Amino acid sequence: MVEMSQTITVETLENGFKSAFDLPASHYYFAPGRINLIGEHTDYNGGRVFPCAISLGTYAAVSPRDDQEFHLFSQNFADQGVQVSTLNTPEIQQKVGNQWTNYPKGMLRYLTEAGAQITHGLNVYIVGNLPDGAGLSSSASLEMLFGKIFQDEFQLKVTPLDMVKTGVKVENQFIGLNSGIMDQFAVEMGKKDNAVLLDTNTLKYEHVPLKLGDHVIIIMNTNKRRELADSKYNEHRRECEEALAQLQTGVKTPTLGALDKETFDEYSYLIQSEPLLKRARHAVFENQRVGEAIKALKNQDLEKFGRLVNASHMSLQYDFEVTGKELDTLAHTAWQQPGVLGARMIGGGYGGCAIALVQKDQVPNFEAAVGKVYQEKIGYKADFYVAEIADGPSQLQKR
Repeated sequence: MVEMSQTITVETLENGFKSAFDLPASHYYFAPGRINLIGEHTDYNGGRVFPCAISLGTYAAVSPRDDQEFHLFSQNFADQGVQVSTLNTPEIQQKVGNQWTNYPKGMLRYLTEAGAQITHGLNVYIVGNLPDGAGLSSSASLEMLFGKIFQDEFQLKVTPLDMVKTGVKVENQFIGLNSGIMDQFAVEMGKKDNAVLLDTNTLKYEHVPLKLGDHVIIIMNTNKRRELADSKYNEHRRECEEALAQLQTGVKTPTLGALDKETFDEYSYLIQSEPLLKRARHAVFENQRVGEAIKALKNQDLEKFGRLVNASHMSLQYDFEVTGKELDTLAHTAWQQPGVLGARMIGGGYGGCAIALVQKDQVPNFEAAVGKVYQEKIGYKADFYVAEIADGPSQLQKR
């Protein structure tokens, strides 16, 4: 397994491709992972999100084939060997188990269904330094990576937004995870040193410069693998939909994200169970927090921004109930450290990662202190990484 911190160069890709296929590669690609600064579980509720792409991600080396076969090899799943699929066959149209190749197969299927002309096969070597199942969007990174590969290798005329929508369709229909649009959007629209403010209801977005002063974003990995499709993710989404339907019996609103706190409070009596009330309250309040957080960031009020990040975790812990002991230990311990503006879980929850906004000169002390408490309480170690904000998918050039 490739370590998350491992640096991957074009030379790494070159050598890996030659080892897998005994041929030289012709092109090299990268797609980032993502973190979400604030706005969790709002994307499928018509709310706003504030993610950014990071410099950890998924890489590929590619060469064309003169037949209709796709030969795919992942260094992260090297024991599976080279996976072979043939164009225009039932096998490439269907999900098989939990194999990583379902993501490129899904992208291929829906792009061709939309009219893309895929004229020949490819050899593709994949390696990533995002840990699988850590909540940093390794699946969206893989989808958008193959979107970029297909776009360049076959000169496809697909807009970035349509590529994002194709990735979401793969998650929802091919994989069976009822997720929103944020992950693919954040990966595809990533811009160095900027986060993306996205209204998931209208798909309007803007890049907002991340000016954190003398603070950096630390990714804290619980090292507890998170299987979203097998978790309560889809259940929580259904609860949000049920709460919305109950609210709509008395108030006109297309989504939970369209409600402000006051209107929600006024009509909350329409929601007929405590779990549904809590899920809906998180979706509404978290969406409002995103707006407040953007305003604080633009005003350079980093202390308020940090408090809103903390409030997001509390809402995810008590109202949405998706954190768990590991993520709570990281966030709550981080709050107690000097030089910390804020901390919260990110992603689907139930494991995966959290982030903390930490003063640069406090980073070593922070990692040591939080790591010690986590090891004592959980029984195994957490990992810590500085998040560098990156561009979206790109073709890499040999030096």
